[in-house]
Amino acid sequence: MSIDPTAQVHASSIIEDGAVIGADCVIGPFCVVGPKVKLGQGVVLKSHVVLAGDTEIGDETVIFPFASIGEVPQDLKFKGEDTKLIVGKRNRIREGCTMNPGTEGGGGLTKVGDDCLFMTGAHVGHDAIVGNRVIMANQAALAGHCHVEDDVIIGGLSGIHQWVRLGRGAIIGAVTMVTNDVLPHGLVQGPRGQLDGLNLVGLKRKGVAREDITALRAAFQTLAQGEGTFHERAKRITEDSDSEYVRYMADFILGASDRSFLTPK
Repeated sequence: MSIDPTAQVHASSIIEDGAVIGADCVIGPFCVVGPKVKLGQGVVLKSHVVLAGDTEIGDETVIFPFASIGEVPQDLKFKGEDTKLIVGKRNRIREGCTMNPGTEGGGGLTKVGDDCLFMTGAHVGHDAIVGNRVIMANQAALAGHCHVEDDVIIGGLSGIHQWVRLGRGAIIGAVTMVTNDVLPHGLVQGPRGQLDGLNLVGLKRKGVAREDITALRAAFQTLAQGEGTFHERAKRITEDSDSEYVRYMADFILGASDRSFLTPK
């Protein structure tokens, strides 16, 4: 093992041979750190944290008690192949959270970005890709192979079906089941995940220019009420606007996906 001399490790914790513990890490009581785990600088494990598998934890990430990070995927097809979990910098992973590494069939990597918050009991499934500044509230679950872009918020007790994509800045209400892709800045709520509009509050909080918000609202109306198929309408929205936000939305809709889209009501 490699433990930086500035790291603090409680005597009751187990650091297995091969683990790498970075500078200024703090490992509290009764933690278990597996032989393939690498901790960046300033990582904090509060207590009773289990880190397993080929797992990297980025600088200044804090993991709270009873989180299980890097244990084998919840996939019966997994046969012990060498796969990986990468968690970025400055994340807050609260009590009871679980994150699984990838599978051979899904590309072998689960990846979480920077500055995310995973509240109590949140789950990130195998082969999921999670962007930056994502918030998953209490008991929210992200199934395998999902792709969550930056600045997404997933409400408590919500479930995201495997292979679903959540576009940048989308917000999912509490107790919502999402089985289809969600367009960037979309607002989804209800037990079966209805697309009810745009995340206008989130756009305003980020300081998005009024003209871009206006352009997004017009694009949403075209997607909801325009002629032709949903993909034909997506192609049309860029013809009426030069907003980067509208173009990003169109590119997201027209990109490759294994799921259909939630369409505006």
